Amino acid sequence: MSGTLSSLSPGLADPSHDAQQFFRGVLDAFSHPGRIVTLADAPQGPGMISPAVVAYLLTLADRDTPLWLMPAFDTAEVRDYLRFHTGAPIVEDRAAATLAVLPCDDADPFEGFAIGTDTYPDRSATLLIEVPALGAGPRRTARGPGIDGETELVIAGLDDWFWRQCATNHALFPCGVDLVFTSGSQLLALPRSISVEVSPCTSR
Repeated sequence: MSGTLSSLSPGLADPSHDAQQFFRGVLDAFSHPGRIVTLADAPQGPGMISPAVVAYLLTLADRDTPLWLMPAFDTAEVRDYLRFHTGAPIVEDRAAATLAVLPCDDADPFEGFAIGTDTYPDRSATLLIEVPALGAGPRRTARGPGIDGETELVIAGLDDWFWRQCATNHALFPCGVDLVFTSGSQLLALPRSISVEVSPCTSR
């Protein structure tokens, strides 16, 4: 580690209780795509990563989940924190990652990540995408498993190009990457099985 243990930001205050609570929140988000879930008491980590990303990684990342960080998040402070609290190996190659953290303005967020195979579709990556806000921005219609008919996604910072790439990802199902959008202590899950209309809906 580049720093000392005393300089690391704290992890989960009550590891067993907090991990269970955050896991239930993540499960709720994946069970109800499009639902904004607040991870109450998510810890503030180092650098620019949001509390929701910190809570997700402290709960689900371990030595068997290689992690890729966008350069904006890939600092010595963040690396030391995540290695100490999760044990997750931080990789340089997108293709080797099981989890990835990147901002919404990444030039090509889907490029290079593992999408699984028809035989092993679970061998794919989950992308944690930091956005300016959840519950604000253009409205888009989403449909698929876990959604009763259709639901509206309201996510700031994503343009039509992103949603066209998302449609291409959905067309790969059962392969493809899963998406988790994060802002502050909130997250919203969008599994690859969900289709999203490219054109935004008219605000109501």
